[in-house]
Amino acid sequence: MAKQQPTGADDLRGLIRDLGKLPDAVRKELRPALRRAGTRARTRAQGNASWSRRIPRAIRLQVSFAKRRPGVALSVNKNLAPHARPLENLGKPGSFRHPMFGDRKRWVTQRARPFFFPAAAAEWQQIDRDVAAAVDAAARRHGFR
Repeated sequence: MAKQQPTGADDLRGLIRDLGKLPDAVRKELRPALRRAGTRARTRAQGNASWSRRIPRAIRLQVSFAKRRPGVALSVNKNLAPHARPLENLGKPGSFRHPMFGDRKRWVTQRARPFFFPAAAAEWQQIDRDVAAAVDAAARRHGFR
């Protein structure tokens, strides 16, 4: 079985494991680079959801240096766009059912409009390469090999 290549998140996780808490200088250098890496996916997801007034504004990009889940994460604020999750339908085309205006006696079928998963899938590999490059560059500048 072939050994899997380490991902950008694996590189970041390794750097955090080696250093414990990342020094402020390294965080300050990495945060903008990681944010840039995820911006294309956020922009694509917002473009995919351009049919909605609320969903594009609700899409957020988060950068984390936590030990368990370091890296870049996209999320949709459920308070700003409560309809986003059912319309996403886990990234699958098709339809879903819901009560019409909350009336549980009248149900309607609505077509799903995936916007989030297709954007993430299209940009995933490039984001991973960008994160790995940012981690390598920051580590080298701060004395690691």
